[in-house]
Amino acid sequence: MSFRVSRQTWYFSSDVRIRSAGTAVGPKEGNGPLGNEFDIVFDDNYVGEATWEKAEKKILEASINKTLEKAGLVAEDIDMILAGDLLNQIISATFASRTIQIPFIGTYGACSTSMLSLAQASALVNAGYCNLAVAACSSHNSTAEKQYRYPTEYGGQKPPTAQYTATGAGSVLVGRGGTGIRVTYATLGKIVDMGIKNPFNMGSAMAPAAADTLLAHLKDTGRKPSDYDLIVTGDLAGVGAPILVSLMKEQGYEIAPYYNDCGLMLYRKDDPEVFSGASGCASSALVTYGHLLKEMERGKISRLLVLATGALLSPLTYQQGESIPCIAHAVAFEVDE
Repeated sequence: MSFRVSRQTWYFSSDVRIRSAGTAVGPKEGNGPLGNEFDIVFDDNYVGEATWEKAEKKILEASINKTLEKAGLVAEDIDMILAGDLLNQIISATFASRTIQIPFIGTYGACSTSMLSLAQASALVNAGYCNLAVAACSSHNSTAEKQYRYPTEYGGQKPPTAQYTATGAGSVLVGRGGTGIRVTYATLGKIVDMGIKNPFNMGSAMAPAAADTLLAHLKDTGRKPSDYDLIVTGDLAGVGAPILVSLMKEQGYEIAPYYNDCGLMLYRKDDPEVFSGASGCASSALVTYGHLLKEMERGKISRLLVLATGALLSPLTYQQGESIPCIAHAVAFEVDE
């Protein structure tokens, strides 16, 4: 049965494990340093569709179908899919689930959706409500730009603190028992809002939320940063990652030797188009499901903590001058000793 460590942290005691994972990306992500780790690489951002929104849906479907294929299963074998994206009414997840026809729970946590959906899927499996559940999310550079900032065709200039929304989708299948990587803990975050209003400085806005959740996780579990081979955040990138390191040091935790950020890992560091690094739901999903889980299977990582970070703004709140509420959700992955 499940074990409630605190109001924020759950321990999954029923041997919840990763059965398979699937990733699909656009050409920029496929040409990045992790390109060989992804299952499907599309050669254009439209992926043969008429609109970017239809393209994102197709990318998410491809990721989910690859996850099922790698597990030797079909949609009828899966009890539930928990999925989300960045678009209004999470239309990528909704429309993809319409096609795939698995019972659906829509999940929204902005860029934290990858770990939020995995935490929820793991809880359902752990409690016995599902035998098999898929957690998935997607983002697309052009759909996000159109909704949150300016249409790509506009060519608006951005400051160096801006981030580049990843085009891709990642999904993971969890079930009880077997030999896969264990999902052991989930720590769900609280809203942290430091009054930042600039949507082109997400790293600064989200770093305090990452610190808040990481502190809660370490205190709730009694673990130290050194108990993890790697701690990664979702998309703090070049601006937010150093802030997190500094905030944790102020609390007496030195995380730098064990820390990296998915937004810094997805693209080449000399690529001027990505500014301070990656963002979007796909940032943490692609790096975690496409690369880091494989590193665990290769024996290079035994214990991994992923903190997916999210900025919970909307075009409406930004235009009305509201500050940016942020959140982070953490999931711990472990290999059997």
